[in-house]
Amino acid sequence: MGSPPMIDGAFARWLAARAGQALLALRAELGFADAGALKSAGDKVSHDLIRTELAQWRPGDAVLSEEDEGSRLAWAAEVNTGAVSRLTADRVWIVDPLDGTREFAEEGRSDWAVHVALWSRTAPTPHGLVAGAVALPAQQRVLATDYPPAYPPLTVEAAAAGGRRTIRLAASRSRPPVFLTDLAEDVGAHLVPMGSAGAKIAAVATGEVDAYIHAGGQYEWDSAAPVAVATATGLHASRIDGSALKYNEADPRLPDLLVCRADLAPRLLAALQRHSG
Repeated sequence: MGSPPMIDGAFARWLAARAGQALLALRAELGFADAGALKSAGDKVSHDLIRTELAQWRPGDAVLSEEDEGSRLAWAAEVNTGAVSRLTADRVWIVDPLDGTREFAEEGRSDWAVHVALWSRTAPTPHGLVAGAVALPAQQRVLATDYPPAYPPLTVEAAAAGGRRTIRLAASRSRPPVFLTDLAEDVGAHLVPMGSAGAKIAAVATGEVDAYIHAGGQYEWDSAAPVAVATATGLHASRIDGSALKYNEADPRLPDLLVCRADLAPRLLAALQRHSG
């Protein structure tokens, strides 16, 4: 196989797609009889591939991966001999090799993803993300910052109603925030259950839903790549109190976020103030 693209956004797309292809092959090989074994194998296959390619093509960069030992600790240990701590590195790849292991291990489900994002100390944006890709292998597509999706248009019905239509709000299948039902009723939203965070934010970027709200626990790798793509698309992305999302922090926990159409952000942030306390 030839060399990958060297521009970071295209490289992220290439790497996420490569990991996605490996995961599809693994699904076909192992089948779905043993969900636990498939989940474990998926995490390992994708993590090993991403780590190997980053070591070869981006050897000077640091990495934060969900599958790294100690990744959830609130400090950055050396990854291996001679590696630079991610907290002092100028560039850090933040990856989730398999976002949505539960969905990955369920036959017929396509709402799982691979996340590859790049944080840079010199980025002009508060979140620090300069490149990212979300592969949705079972949907045969990759969304990335090198060619981000066009800003999703309003539906014909919504445009005719001046934009005041039922909001389609992506919600976790298994762990929706406890306040989400009340918030949805308040703003006239319809909840759309989906699997992984990457699949939900991708659905906002493509216009399949209008917003995604999460509260109650995530880590940087759960949202870095999807947020990079969403903001490149022109969508709003923030904490649920409206403050900026920040990555490559000492503590990788990033427990809540809002990603939505920019025109909906004031309305949803006001509702979050009423319901998320």
